[in-house]
Amino acid sequence: MREWIYGRNPVYETLRAGRRQPFRLLVAEGVQEKGRLAEILGICSNKKVSIERVKRLRLDALAENHQGLALETSAYPYSNLVDVLDRARQYQEPPFILVLDTVQDPQNLGTLLRTAEIVGVHGVLLPLRHAATITPSVVNASSGASEHLLIAQANLAQAIESLKENGVWVYGLEDSLEAKNPGEIRLDGSLALVVGNEAEGMRSLVRSSCDVLLKLPMRGQVGSYNAAVAGSIALFMAWQARNFAGSKD
Repeated sequence: MREWIYGRNPVYETLRAGRRQPFRLLVAEGVQEKGRLAEILGICSNKKVSIERVKRLRLDALAENHQGLALETSAYPYSNLVDVLDRARQYQEPPFILVLDTVQDPQNLGTLLRTAEIVGVHGVLLPLRHAATITPSVVNASSGASEHLLIAQANLAQAIESLKENGVWVYGLEDSLEAKNPGEIRLDGSLALVVGNEAEGMRSLVRSSCDVLLKLPMRGQVGSYNAAVAGSIALFMAWQARNFAGSKD
């Protein structure tokens, strides 16, 4: 199966990550070949990827916001839970995992993946069905961060039990009376953060599998955080509790 990745950062990160097989690059005629595009062309030249100059209308037919280029590649290479735990061991860090329970909006998924990659999660778990998957629109929404992440599809209830068997505490993000504030729990150990569906939250079986429910404090008049915003805040707080392990600074 092949698909088209579009947008300059997504295409650049896909090529840089090197986890997909690139087949050809389409570039709009007349586009200025400098900056990030020049870097992409250089990588394609080094990898001997075919480069075709085409009418912009051809790119318009493939995707919106293509920024003058599209890369034909193999399908996204999903990982598994073993790979995710192995990455944590490789880095000699306590596991830091994001679990997304039926997040359906591609933009929300992309935003969460971008944050997850930035803060250094070792992997992301998605359910087997009823959820957004790693499509080109999600790659675009994540600005290519998805290409550097280990992402697995699994039965989440079973995967959570496996995480527990490996000493990972599972925290479900939820705004409820029984949920604890961040100051009441530790976020610096082996941790899996569960973010639920945009409208309904976590499914009951996934929710009951969590060790602890976590809520984020709120002050304003709006009733709740967006799922992607809440998940991103919680991920950053967990990374902060880890003293920003691996930070470039």
